[in-house]
Amino acid sequence: MKYPGYQPTIGIEVHAVMKTKTKLFCNCPVVNPVHAEPNTAICPVCTGIPGAMPVLNRHAVEQALRVSLALGCHINQTSIFARKSYFYPDLPKGYQISQYELPIAENGHIQVHTSEGIKTIRIHRAHIEEDTGKLQHRIVDGKSVSLVDLNRSSVPLLEIVTEPDMHSVEEVRAYAEMLIKILRYTGVNDGELELGMLRIEPNVSLKKIGQDKLGDRTEVKNLNSVRSLERAVAFELDRQYQILIQGGKIKQQTVGWDETNQITIPQRSKEDAEDYRYFPEPDLPPLIIDDQWLAQAKAQLPELPFAKQQRFQQAYQLPENILTWLVAEKDRADFFEATLAAAPTLSPSLVATWQTNELTAILKTAPADYKAITPANFALILTALQEENINRKKAKSILTAHIQTNADIQTAIQNAKSKAQLSSKELTTLVQSILANHQSEVEKFHSGNQATLNWLFGQIMQAVKGQANADAIKNELNKQLEQK
Repeated sequence: MKYPGYQPTIGIEVHAVMKTKTKLFCNCPVVNPVHAEPNTAICPVCTGIPGAMPVLNRHAVEQALRVSLALGCHINQTSIFARKSYFYPDLPKGYQISQYELPIAENGHIQVHTSEGIKTIRIHRAHIEEDTGKLQHRIVDGKSVSLVDLNRSSVPLLEIVTEPDMHSVEEVRAYAEMLIKILRYTGVNDGELELGMLRIEPNVSLKKIGQDKLGDRTEVKNLNSVRSLERAVAFELDRQYQILIQGGKIKQQTVGWDETNQITIPQRSKEDAEDYRYFPEPDLPPLIIDDQWLAQAKAQLPELPFAKQQRFQQAYQLPENILTWLVAEKDRADFFEATLAAAPTLSPSLVATWQTNELTAILKTAPADYKAITPANFALILTALQEENINRKKAKSILTAHIQTNADIQTAIQNAKSKAQLSSKELTTLVQSILANHQSEVEKFHSGNQATLNWLFGQIMQAVKGQANADAIKNELNKQLEQK
């Protein structure tokens, strides 16, 4: 055990920006946080002007509902918005509209793969809330100033909170990666931590073994990648353990992650719920999700990544690393199965290997995405390869030309077939003929003259005139010599 006498206990809060065209309570557009000019997508509602009234964005609710169902949550068909009061320069109203006592969803779970098997991580709740603005710290005329950009104010967020069910860095990573897959599959968020579109905040503590009470926790901010999440959690666990074994006490606080120095830095004391003085939002009625709306949301739910990976494993018997890569993105998994549907005789292993390696490399080089080639065209190339009408090198050349210049695949395959590789049967016959014509050399080989093997190989290479690859020739030659 890495922390003798203590059990790591980690829960995670995630704020996912939902992909809507407009903000949560007004018609202001949701703009790119990197490229948009500051304070160009604002109005009296999202800047907190007194008297401005919020109106709830239905599309945001639909997206929150979709993710909550994907997480297996119980849906509260009546939920309440609340005011979460705190004072910070990027919160113009002095409160944030969120959900507290009655959120849209509760009591869900996520299943993840770990080195110790399948782990179930419970979801405590999921709720809708508005984002705050953003502070920009600059030097102006030699002075340090903080400027406020309210473009992000009132952008719709879905906050997803786990139970403290994770006990290792591996489990933390597995949860984060699976949640990102679910958000992508449901079309709600692209998982862009580096752009702040997804913010993952772990609550880290060490519980003394034999006690039910959890240890005092720290919440880590400023994580811009899953790798940073891993490092930050590992650092906090190590830091807290050293304090505890020396008889110290963990201070409950929010800490920031310093990516440059790979350490956490204290920011402020950690608030409790009572510090926010929650009370029902008087300007918004209860959110009612009727039976028809709920049924429609359930019907539109896609096959989710964990279930898809389990099905792929049973149906296609692929290596775990390839399975994990395929189901990481919905378009990858869909393309794989569409290719097999276009040519049912294709080997799933061949399709998966080529999609993972050759196709991905060509798309990166082009650059392009899966729209650059249809599954049917991909299947044409792989079928020609599988049937040995073209070799691997030619298949890659045809695939590259099609993606880069939209070259016709069938024409390219026909042209290649005129210079096609010998089939397995043709190669077998040719090797038989050469060995029959050089019996003395075959006898020398069996007498222990290994140099004769290279000579026979050279004779076959001359005879095939480039219509068979060296590995295939070596395999066939060795097989026939063993039989003689």
